[in-house]
Amino acid sequence: QVQLVESGGGLVQAGGSLRLSCAASGNIFSINARGWYRQAPGKERELVAVISSGDTAYADSVKGRFTISRDNAKRTWYLQMNSLKPEDTGAYYCNAQTLRRDYWGKGTLVTVSS
Repeated sequence: QVQLVESGGGLVQAGGSLRLSCAASGNIFSINARGWYRQAPGKERELVAVISSGDTAYADSVKGRFTISRDNAKRTWYLQMNSLKPEDTGAYYCNAQTLRRDYWGKGTLVTVSS
């Protein structure tokens, strides 16, 4: 089992920055990939960024603005979000992929005002 807790969401003006954190506990050695997803009101959940074995991938909508990183010692991964836009508003969820299943946090809300 893996437990995930997100933090760092909040209200920010367009053009501002936020850093989200995802703290993992439990059987973290089973995690193959670590990611961030988001869900805007009335829309489906979408992948924002993922990091696996040092490789990263991003949704086209956030490339050049968001950066995913990890701190193994702290069992935490991050999503640095710069140049935020109103369309980045939504609930952000961290995700841990293992061979058996995916694990999810409960989410943290990001609101970007125009």
